[in-house]
Amino acid sequence: MRIATWNVNSVTARLPRLLAWLESSGTDVLCIQEIKAAEEAFPYAELRELGYEAAVNADGRWNGVAVLSRVGLEQVVTGLPGGPEYDGVQEPRAVSATCGGVRVWSVYVPNGREVGHAHYAYKLHWLEALRDAVSADADDDRPFAVLGDFNVAPTDEDVHDRSAFDGLTHVTPAERAALAALRDTGLTDIVPRPLKYDRPFTYWDYRQLCFPKNRGMRIDLVYGNAAFARAHKDAYVDREERKGKGASDHAPVVVDLDV
Repeated sequence: MRIATWNVNSVTARLPRLLAWLESSGTDVLCIQEIKAAEEAFPYAELRELGYEAAVNADGRWNGVAVLSRVGLEQVVTGLPGGPEYDGVQEPRAVSATCGGVRVWSVYVPNGREVGHAHYAYKLHWLEALRDAVSADADDDRPFAVLGDFNVAPTDEDVHDRSAFDGLTHVTPAERAALAALRDTGLTDIVPRPLKYDRPFTYWDYRQLCFPKNRGMRIDLVYGNAAFARAHKDAYVDREERKGKGASDHAPVVVDLDV
């Protein structure tokens, strides 16, 4: 089974590339983030033509997540149980489903904006709620993984230049501690192998030639339980999908399982 995660940065803007990538990549289950479209505007029909069902959590603003599957879609849970609100709203940042016997969560962790901002505190609370919500699935005998844009680089090796992030979010001890607490539920960081460069970055800013210069970050992560880690055979970043006109600023992370 091939499972992937991809922050598409607008499913509407990226739809032709999304459909082409699904056809060419052989992906069975895809978790997507940053849909930026209302649920009623989601391209269900186009995906159905390729054989994919979709579980969607979106409200038309800058967030939104989905699970796309051509191997079944069961036990769907929309939203993060017990998750915090921001400005009085529980944002659409999580959706989970069982696909072909594998349980997956698609998550889009809050950005945090800047250290000390209310959104930064919200980010830490959100990660704490995620840890509590997935703990039962993490301890399950069936393969299970949390996939998505975590907006945290787990280590200094996961950014192109640690000094460039001094005083900024994505690398703070508190954010990394929240990720460590999530892993402590029984999850393993499934690190993709680098194909062209030494480090498997997944995100490159559109500005300042960050992609050609490989000034990136690894913030799109796959955290799998013991059964998922045992079934894992390969993982890679599809860096080619970040190239060309109309690309997202994130690349898909692909994991192959033997289940």
